[in-house]
Amino acid sequence: MLDKTQRKQKYSLLHYIVDAGIPVWIDMKPAIAHNKVMIIDDKEVITGSFNFTDAAQKRNAENVVFISDTKLAKEYAQNWAKREQQSIPYAK
Repeated sequence: MLDKTQRKQKYSLLHYIVDAGIPVWIDMKPAIAHNKVMIIDDKEVITGSFNFTDAAQKRNAENVVFISDTKLAKEYAQNWAKREQQSIPYAK
């Protein structure tokens, strides 16, 4: 899920994600969706300030948190579902 500003960012990797067949939604509601979250399954969540970029890996001071908690994973999944309901599917 991306926010509306990421549809046309100069260095966006959106086309790679779409070309790989991964569904993408555009969250039109917030000015910027600044979340970095991966819901792995019904127990595992990865979150933090870490952007999935070369700069984050090699130059920035970032944090990434691996959480193993069923209740918290459910809350993240519910928030995702709420954001998805307010989003539109991306189409080329």
